[in-house]
Amino acid sequence: MELTKNIFFNTDKLVENSKVKISYTGKLFQDYSEEVSIHYGFGLNWENVKDIKMEKTDLGFQAEINLLEGESFNFCFKNENKEWDNNDGQNYIFPLEKVNKELLVLEDEQVSLGTAKKLRKSYLWSKKIRLAVYKIITYFPKLISGNYSRKKVTSQS
Repeated sequence: MELTKNIFFNTDKLVENSKVKISYTGKLFQDYSEEVSIHYGFGLNWENVKDIKMEKTDLGFQAEINLLEGESFNFCFKNENKEWDNNDGQNYIFPLEKVNKELLVLEDEQVSLGTAKKLRKSYLWSKKIRLAVYKIITYFPKLISGNYSRKKVTSQS
């Protein structure tokens, strides 16, 4: 996903407490810098600030970052000559989405095999019920009106 010109992420959304791979092909890459670091933090106050050296590839400079909790992911780039790409003094700032905790299975929570079997059984029953409802809706009116006739199988010799 390209969020802004020359910055790409390997995901559609930036979600807190997850990993993201960032690729940078901006000014410092285009000016043939040998080393580029990403300087980043979280939230309005730039909490948990870190610098990570990015790996140079044919596709730009790349790094994998652990997104922490916060309202936003803020970052800028600098090269070995201390030249900065900070979005003309505005920095690059992207909102972070909260984790949907209802869908998480915590490490200390045990998912038993019995629970999985119950889920499978309920899924199969829901499928059977949907099929029965479909057949009733499709064929019941034909039976009542008398327009229902089975297809006759003819054999050819």
